[in-house]
Amino acid sequence: MPLDPLTLSNATGAVLNRPKPGAGAESGTGAGMTGSFGDALSRLLDGVEQSSATANTAVTGMMDKSVDVHDAMIALQREELSLQLTIQIRNKLVSAYQEIMRMPI
Repeated sequence: MPLDPLTLSNATGAVLNRPKPGAGAESGTGAGMTGSFGDALSRLLDGVEQSSATANTAVTGMMDKSVDVHDAMIALQREELSLQLTIQIRNKLVSAYQEIMRMPI
């Protein structure tokens, strides 16, 4: 049973491929971006969910000896890394929200 690899660029494609500030005349307007921030987060969460499902399938396959132990462990590590990335992004978002709430009006 082949496992689909989950790469960091697949999980965070919109976040990593966003235009650089000052790269063009339309950098401040949001034109040229492929989607909204919510869409980027949605794709990130879908990637984490897919990684988790792949890891679960790999562990199930390891139990019935249709998947090699090494492949199952690699799938579990990928899932763990994508979950850690998601947690760190959440922490940054919460921190940014708290900083905005502390700003005087």
